[in-house]
Amino acid sequence: MRPDLLNPLFAEATSLKGVGAGLARPLDKLGLTRVRDFLYHLPDRFVQRRAVQTLDEAALGEQIIVALTVLEHRQPAGRGPFRVIAQDSVGNHVAITYFGRASYTAKKSLPVGETRWVAGRLDQFGQTWQIVHPDHVSEDSAGLQGHLTEAVYPLSEGLTQGRIASLIHQSLGQAPRLPEWIEPGLLAREEWPAWHEALARTHQAPDKRARDRLAYDELFANALALMLVRAANRTRAGQPLHGDGHLRAKLNLPFALTGAQSRSIAEIESDMAQGSPMLRLLQGDVGSGKTAVALHAMLVAVEAGGQAALLAPTEILARQHADTLARMARGTGVNIALLTGRDKGRAREALLMNLLDGGIDILVGTHAIFQDSVAYRNLALVVIDEQHRFGVGQRLMLTQKARRTPHCLAMTATPIPRTLTLAQYGEMEVSRLDEMPPGRQAIDTRVVAQERLADVIDGIGRHIAAGHQAYWVCPMVREAENEDLAAAEARHAMLAERFGERVVMVHGQMRPEAKDAAMERFASGEASLLVATTVIEVGVDVPNATLMVIEQAERFGLAQLHQLRGRVGRGSQKSTCLLLRGDMVSKVGRERLALMRETQDGFLLAEEDLRLRGGGELLGTRQSGDTPFRVADFEQIANLLPIAHDDARLLMERDGGLSSPRGEAARVLLYLFERDWGVQLLRGG
Repeated sequence: MRPDLLNPLFAEATSLKGVGAGLARPLDKLGLTRVRDFLYHLPDRFVQRRAVQTLDEAALGEQIIVALTVLEHRQPAGRGPFRVIAQDSVGNHVAITYFGRASYTAKKSLPVGETRWVAGRLDQFGQTWQIVHPDHVSEDSAGLQGHLTEAVYPLSEGLTQGRIASLIHQSLGQAPRLPEWIEPGLLAREEWPAWHEALARTHQAPDKRARDRLAYDELFANALALMLVRAANRTRAGQPLHGDGHLRAKLNLPFALTGAQSRSIAEIESDMAQGSPMLRLLQGDVGSGKTAVALHAMLVAVEAGGQAALLAPTEILARQHADTLARMARGTGVNIALLTGRDKGRAREALLMNLLDGGIDILVGTHAIFQDSVAYRNLALVVIDEQHRFGVGQRLMLTQKARRTPHCLAMTATPIPRTLTLAQYGEMEVSRLDEMPPGRQAIDTRVVAQERLADVIDGIGRHIAAGHQAYWVCPMVREAENEDLAAAEARHAMLAERFGERVVMVHGQMRPEAKDAAMERFASGEASLLVATTVIEVGVDVPNATLMVIEQAERFGLAQLHQLRGRVGRGSQKSTCLLLRGDMVSKVGRERLALMRETQDGFLLAEEDLRLRGGGELLGTRQSGDTPFRVADFEQIANLLPIAHDDARLLMERDGGLSSPRGEAARVLLYLFERDWGVQLLRGG
């Protein structure tokens, strides 16, 4: 149960004064549904203003507060802006300019002949000074005293800075004082304020210490929850599995295993032989041979008399996995079956009976394989294709389909920097496939200016004529999702005009059946060119697709560019990746594109990506779903996560765990950040 102390923080947004159904919608878009969400809706930046006696004291472009006397209201001729002409104390004239329907407000707040204090940015229009849409107008200077430093918050349509700021101020007033969960020595060393004070200070002015403290809280909650999962997992009764190797001896793989694959298989085998269930992450770069490692693990389970299940994020990937595994396991006699949401009626019933009787050794499928109606004779190993970002909670739910907790192997094709591995998968042991199977060709990566678009399209024409396939990826950046979608549709229309029926399109807002059908046409070779936003499935395997075009490549993060490039280079033929860049490329953007040309080592690129983004350069972060954090930025994760991890261990091993006084406070923290599955596990496990 959530501690009563936190109830005010989890009250609905509508409990705040002024929030009705109309305002709830735009707030919902920002994820502001409870009082707690407002507290953690942190400013993007701050406006710093200076109070001046006269306009002569200010610089153009400066944010100022100045007393002005209103001389006249100028109604526009036609559709021009409404202007209020005013002067400062020494007679300098300035036009206070309003666009749209703001003239009514202007007449009321700036009456002719009266003096008002105005806060805004001083600019120039022709020969005249002007302030466009002042931020504040007040009858006296006292009214603007609190606006010398002002927070600027992320907004959605229908919200203003003033409205958000007042709701945050209300929320701070409702926030209780919470007990201290940070280790006293660390708190003193970092000179961090208490929780409530840190929140207040973060909303008032730029304050690194206060902001670091809030980020640390989130990282500590995450580290502690993952540690509790790990501890609970150790106490569970697993099923020790000892394979005798008779099935693996019959495997006839077309390639020898790499050193990294052999090492990972040995680590997994050793885990599966233990009395407590395995929780291991297999991190492998695109094409590093994760499937072969997973198959070895599944065969260990079958050799020991158990069954294995492999969960894929989409139907098309589930089919692909089933085909690949059947091809690899040919000759072993192992029965591999596929179950997706499409399977209905008698065929489905027969499959489910076969599974319950133990006639199916390995079941591959989408979420359907964990529905209540699906029962196993002896589920001993669950393999999760991790790129659909299962949270810890879901991972644990999956393992409850067996008499004893099955072993769990998660796979990810996204190379994750070591720091973030700790953040996302801190409850798991990690195996890394950091070498490529022999014979994989390097992908020829080139950067091409957007103005050479016509040449690129001609090149695609020659590529298709030679019987090959290609991908064309359009950018998808959250802020302008609809514009981006329109851009992708326009690009599809343009290419379809040139190449006709051979072009298909996939984007995130299509119905799943339509998306699957388009992917199917491409995978079967019926279509030659796939135009997509960044939803192209990680793992889609079309060996005949040997050309990847990424438009406006500078808008993507490195990890994502690397993922997209990994869609080609899957067959024996030479593959090419063209990074189309726009005219305005930032210094960081240029560095990214250069790194893509220089290396295909995903782990190196992941570390470089983290370095380039630091705390501020966050372009493309949400696209690759890199961090489970809302408060901590990349710089804070890199600097504070190792400390949070050590502190969580200290609390569990030296300071008496969650039953000590600091532990009780840490329990409050887990509920505050909704990492309470850690607490529930401790109780249930």
